[in-house]
Amino acid sequence: MKTSRLFLSIVAAVALAGSVRADSEWLTDLDQAQQKAKADNKLVLLDFTGSDWCGWCIKLHREVFAKPEFREYANKNLVLVELDFPRAKQIDKDLLHKNMKLAEKFQIEAFPTIIVINSDGKVIGSLGYDAGVPADSDKPLATPAAFIASVEKLRKS
Repeated sequence: MKTSRLFLSIVAAVALAGSVRADSEWLTDLDQAQQKAKADNKLVLLDFTGSDWCGWCIKLHREVFAKPEFREYANKNLVLVELDFPRAKQIDKDLLHKNMKLAEKFQIEAFPTIIVINSDGKVIGSLGYDAGVPADSDKPLATPAAFIASVEKLRKS
């Protein structure tokens, strides 16, 4: 009995790992994300990224997506989906194939590209890395507040 429970727990964990990004609440399955968005009355944010090679993608993640301000906003308003195209990191071939089909569907030409859709799959708008220059620095830096404002502008349009 204990062996079968352990086996079922392992199978469930492996299945879940295939649809959720390891470091946060990001999903990797668009259908699952749309179902969740419909149930929770949220928008879906698709992050087309090259997570291990694209400098702007890495900056966007570090400067916006990893920040508590964005995570709090996303938890209330968005279902997050990562569509990754890594070079060194291995991902499941079926997942990569699905990501490629979605990149073709949404006509992705550069990374990062952020597509915001409603739960029915209608495109609300798109974003990318948008850096401002903070008052105390001469280096561009994307901020959670600016990114959230851009998403809100799409939501209201």
